[in-house]
Parts: sequence; structure tokens; C-alpha cells
Amino acid sequence: MGRQPKLKMFLTFAILYVFFNGVYGSYSQEIDIMLKTLNKPTLKTIKSEDGDIIDCVDIYKQPAFDHPLLKDHKIQMKPSVEFVSKRTNNIASNSSSKPVTSQIWTKSGRCPVGTIPVRRVSREDISRASSPSQFGRKTPHVYNFLHKANPNLTAEANAPRPQDRSEAILLAVGFNYIGAQSHINVWNPPVVEHSDYSAAQIWLIAGQTDIYETIEAGWVVNPRLFGDTRTRLFAYWTTDGYGKTGCFNLLCSGFVQISTHVALGAAINPISKKSGKQYYITISFFLDTNTGNWWILVEDIVLGYWPGSLLKDLRHSATAVQWGGEVYSPKVRNKPHTKTSMGSGEWASNLYGKACYFTNIKIMDYSLQLKYPQMLSEFSDEFRCYSTFLYREKDKLEPNFYFGGPGQNSQCP
Repeated sequence: MGRQPKLKMFLTFAILYVFFNGVYGSYSQEIDIMLKTLNKPTLKTIKSEDGDIIDCVDIYKQPAFDHPLLKDHKIQMKPSVEFVSKRTNNIASNSSSKPVTSQIWTKSGRCPVGTIPVRRVSREDISRASSPSQFGRKTPHVYNFLHKANPNLTAEANAPRPQDRSEAILLAVGFNYIGAQSHINVWNPPVVEHSDYSAAQIWLIAGQTDIYETIEAGWVVNPRLFGDTRTRLFAYWTTDGYGKTGCFNLLCSGFVQISTHVALGAAINPISKKSGKQYYITISFFLDTNTGNWWILVEDIVLGYWPGSLLKDLRHSATAVQWGGEVYSPKVRNKPHTKTSMGSGEWASNLYGKACYFTNIKIMDYSLQLKYPQMLSEFSDEFRCYSTFLYREKDKLEPNFYFGGPGQNSQCP
């Protein structure tokens, strides 16, 4: 080989070496900065039997206070108004439905008073994201409430739909909601693609179709975010339609946690079994009208709040509430469709013991009454893949909302 080809080969390798090290070095540095930001100094470390590491972080040094709008924020240790959870017997008395009583990490220890439990983030967690800046975030998403409230409207036939998300929901829209609640049946649906996730949750939404605000909570199976297929508790928020704000759990600054007992992102235990015992979590939201802070409760534990200073429309009320399931996948609305399931993976029509459900469905408006919503709509982005069924078992019981499905099947190729 002559001198010219050797020189060209050397230069090519040199350029690739410099390029690779420059790109990788910058990427690695970005991960290092994010790890330092998210993993705060810990006063106690708990190693969970499921592999999670829970750090007990000083409540005044939690990630929330990295937000520029919260630099001088004073923690509200309890709501200034009382929220009374209302429970009704929506499932037949002979059922075996029980509340979830613990998260797996609590078997290994508890965080001391004055701290909050935070699931530690690893380098591998961030590396699984499409980029460090996208870690813990959903992709932008357009909501059209009018279309969902009445999908038969011809004027809305061409309404834009998200290309990477499929929802099967119960929707209350058109009023000023200052609270919402439900029991959410807990399952562990198969998530077959590493990039997919499957969630059962409540959304409270306000604002415009493309730039809107949401606060959300429920359970999710998200291998890309957590590195496994366990069912985990989550919360989420955004003030710009999932554009540049918001995140899952405490993976960005914003949500202020006060509870020492519940860890966002930690695994839920036990899980419902088909034709066996059914387990649920209770999620409640309510607006402290004196501060504009949106509080969230898990069971009867006050978890924390989204400060009103971060919000605009939601600071006063939500204009829509959704209960239901969401599957994220690049393969929704495509052929072949994703095989990732929603809910239990069973059709909504299979009802109790097989399908995933919401019961004790409640809203609160400015009448300050926690009540069953009177005007509801069912909606599914892909009804041949994921279904809905608002079902009343007995005349004296409020309806239960069943939802879910297998994803890809003979009707959803």
C-alpha cells in the first residue's frame, strides 16, 4: 500500500476518533451533570429487594427546588383546606377487591422524619433515553377534547391524533373541576417492545388544544424509563403539552413531595391476578383554592403538590378529567401494530376479574361536593386494539369503567 492511501486511512481514523470522542464525551458529560442534579445527598439509603435504591433526601433539598420559580418557595406541609375522600361500594359485595398496602422497598426500611424517599437514578437509566434531555419525559401530544367528548362530530373527523400514543378513556369535560378521585385496578400488562409503556391513570387537564397543562398519576409499566417490567406508581405534569416542561415523578424540578412513606417510581405490590384477587390503588387530586397548589393523595397519604406558581390555567381549575389507559409505542396506528397490552390485556367487556377497571369515580367542582360526574363520554383512539365499557352492575351501584385490550390481534393487525 502506497503512502497516499495510508495517509488517507490514518486521517479517516483520526477524524472518526476525534468525532466519536467529542460526541461521546459530550454525551457522557451531560449524563454526569444530570446524575449530579437528580441524585441529591442522602441521609439514609435503602436497598430494596427488587433492586431499587431508595435515597432518603432532606425534604428541603429535594429536586423541586432546582426550579427557578421555586428558589424561595416555602414548603406547604399540609393543605389549607380539607379534602374528604369519598368511598362508595361500586363493586359487588362478594368481590375480592382489596387496596394495595405497600411498595416493595418499604420491606427493607423506612425514611426518617424530615426526609422524602427518592428512587435513585443510574447512568443506565439515562442512557436508555433517546437523549439525556428527553429522560423522564413524554413526547409532545395534541388533545382535542371536543372530538373525544363527541367522536361522531363530522367537523372533528380530521382532528389531529397523536402518532405514538393510544388512549382508551372515560372523559368528563366542560366544567371547572377542582378535584378528582378513583380506585385504579392494578395489573402488570405485557410491554413487549423496549421503547413502549403501558399506563392506567387519571389526568386533569386545562388550556388550549396544543399548549395545555396536565397533572397525572396512576401506575405504569415502562422498561425504557425503569429498566424492567414491574408495575410502578407514577405522577406526571406539563404546562406546554409535553413540549419542554414536566416529567415523570421527581425526574425534573417542580413537584414538591412531603410524604416519607411513598416513593414515586417505586414498584407496587401485590398485583391483580385473572380470576383471582383484585388489587387497587386510590389516587385523589384536589386544588387548594387558597394557594393554587394541586395536591395528590395515594390511598389516604398526602404525597405532595404541584405549586400554583408553576401553573397558569390549572391554577384556577381543570376543564377536563380523564380516567383510563395509555399505551405509548412508535407502532400504534401502524401495521404491524404493537403487541403491548393495555390494562390487564383483556377486553373491557370481560369485566371484573379479567379486565382492568376504575371504580369510585369522583369529581369535585366549585360546589365543593365530591360526586360521581353526570356527563361522561367514552373514547378509544383504536377501539379494535383497546376498548372501553362503562358498566353498572346493580341499580344501586355507581357505574364502573372497564378498559384495555391486547394491542395487536386479528382486528388490529
